[in-house]
Amino acid sequence: MNKIKAGTILIFCTVAVLATMGLSMTGAGYTVPLRIVMPMYKVPNLPENGEAYYAPDGIHLIAQVKDPDAQDPGPGKVGGSLTYVFTDKGEDIRRINDHGMDACSYFSPDMKTLVWTSTRDHLTDMPAGNWSSDDDYPQGAELYLSDPDGGNVRRLTNNQWYDAESTFSPDGKWIVFSRQIEGNSDIWRMKADGTEQTQLTFTEDWQEGEAYFLPDSETVIFRAWKNSERLRLEALDKKNGTHTQTPMNIFTLKIVGDDLDVQQRTFTNDTNWAPFPAPDGKHFLVVRILARNNWELFLGDLADGRYMRRITYNDGWDGMGAFSPDGKKMVFTRSEPGSWALYSYVMDVTSLNIGPENYTAIPPKSKPPAGWVENPEDFAPWRK
Repeated sequence: MNKIKAGTILIFCTVAVLATMGLSMTGAGYTVPLRIVMPMYKVPNLPENGEAYYAPDGIHLIAQVKDPDAQDPGPGKVGGSLTYVFTDKGEDIRRINDHGMDACSYFSPDMKTLVWTSTRDHLTDMPAGNWSSDDDYPQGAELYLSDPDGGNVRRLTNNQWYDAESTFSPDGKWIVFSRQIEGNSDIWRMKADGTEQTQLTFTEDWQEGEAYFLPDSETVIFRAWKNSERLRLEALDKKNGTHTQTPMNIFTLKIVGDDLDVQQRTFTNDTNWAPFPAPDGKHFLVVRILARNNWELFLGDLADGRYMRRITYNDGWDGMGAFSPDGKKMVFTRSEPGSWALYSYVMDVTSLNIGPENYTAIPPKSKPPAGWVENPEDFAPWRK
């Protein structure tokens, strides 16, 4: 889960806030192409839902769906959803979990296993928390595996911390996830069966999360912000009556070996949120916030931090995008203007040409905008 302040948004995995951008412009170091609107449709036959991810078959989705049997987090808090599987045409609808409050779910590459987050075993001993506030994440959130029909549930974690944002590696060997302990979030990995849980980042200030595997099964893309910077800006906003975005950028790291090889992939002083890699191993989705709190999806380039292409155009809220394995479809979460209700939409992104047939290797570094200079102190906690 991640910090989302957009009314009563229903879902689940980060923070945010950002600056203005035009339809065709060069700004903030980015080149933004002309507007091209691609075909899309709303997934039918479902109540409010979001944070959907494609199965390896490119047809089924796993997502969080509003459900009356879900735990109620209380007034003004985000939650009340359970994990469901369904097709991107709104058919073959299956509820995976029947109690607690769920978030952050994913398919294994062989489609035989699901991983998902739930408070189902901490309904009475811990407060429900709030999926959209990192200051109040559900500390009873645990990770679970199950069969595709919801049977054979196996609990992977057993603690009083926040465990969420879990994804499988393409080769099926690994799961990466976020764990928050006493307010500090880091990235962890484990074997696909839940064994060998290993902490990867050990940063007291950086708040890392939302890690997704690139095609090599060894590199993940993630977002991170500094808590000290967020608190500093919040204090200034309170004093001056302003509203400043939390600086958040996108990075990659290696989950195997002694060198994390952390590389910065976006270079702004505003928010870059909810990354998701393209099957070509070069591009990635990212959410940015434009004028009038307009959340939109953009396509970034791992090799060129100066490039950013806008994908969605909606005066409401667009976020949490994910590509199908063939790179031809993108599922994302949308609220229409004037509404806080979230639903899953599918866009035809064939024209982006980001399929796995174009994968050769992960770009080792990104070219930053002109004038950007790395601050060694920023990277020191990752390079010990």
